[in-house]
Amino acid sequence: MTKILGIGNALVDIIIKLDSDKILDDFSLPKGSMQLINKEKIKFMLEHTADYKKHKSSGGSAANTIHGLSKLGVKTGYIGKIGDDELGTFFTNDMSKLNIEPVVYKSQTATGTCMSFVSPDSERTLCTYLGAAIELNAEDLVESAFNGYDYFHIEGYLVQNHELIERALYLAKKNNLYVSLDLASYNVVEENLEFLKSLTKKYVDIIFANEEEAKAFTGEEQAEKALDIISEYCDIAVVKIGRFGSLIKKDNKTYKIGVIDSQCIDTTGAGDLYASGFLYGLTKNYDLEKSGKIGAITAGNVIEIIGTKMSDDKWTAIKNQIEQI
Repeated sequence: MTKILGIGNALVDIIIKLDSDKILDDFSLPKGSMQLINKEKIKFMLEHTADYKKHKSSGGSAANTIHGLSKLGVKTGYIGKIGDDELGTFFTNDMSKLNIEPVVYKSQTATGTCMSFVSPDSERTLCTYLGAAIELNAEDLVESAFNGYDYFHIEGYLVQNHELIERALYLAKKNNLYVSLDLASYNVVEENLEFLKSLTKKYVDIIFANEEEAKAFTGEEQAEKALDIISEYCDIAVVKIGRFGSLIKKDNKTYKIGVIDSQCIDTTGAGDLYASGFLYGLTKNYDLEKSGKIGAITAGNVIEIIGTKMSDDKWTAIKNQIEQI
């Protein structure tokens, strides 16, 4: 059976539904923003929301993709770094409950956390404390962690640590893994462009990008032109174009994939879950068009909920939708 290994910033997502936006003002958070915060502020915010009902789950871009793959029945593993604390234990246990093999390293720094405040109108305000997650380094990685896997999925946020990502890709290719990279953030692409281009040409088989990331990588405004350029760096290029679906290119053949009918509540995780569906299709040896349609199904379903973790009933519905393709 095909196995997929992921690597990324290991975060615990903490989602709080608000009755009003007052607490955003109390914390001086611009509504709808995403901010990186320090350990003092995350500690303060956790203490002052102690009485709020919270929903916790293991998170981070690659972790979300791996979670989706596991729910679709793929055998998976995940590499990350956590703190030796309560949230770190929660992260490991949450991954294990989902039958994901966690290869997690521990730090004395607190576990990375993303607090998500959901306003009454469904808008989300995010605060991220990266904590131990960004302490994962090249020296942590051992070749045995890659043994037995067929695919390796990386989130683009790790590109900022050049030694880490190059070591990870070297070990993946040494073990003959097929590599996918989600570019994850246009600013990360801009800041590491030449390194990223060299890296993808040398190691990466699949590139996932949204329109902003594709533009940052290629300089092209038009998604179709950006797709053509990205396809020169890898075996399969994917550009996600929001409500218009996605574009896929391999061997000079381009596929345009639409979206499913859905009621959008929260777009968080849409790209991560698209990757889940697409990679699942490849593990089943489906063609690129069908794999893209499965990606559209998983992405279209996750935007109908708050957060990135869908119920078992929703996953059953997703599997039924896949069978109808």
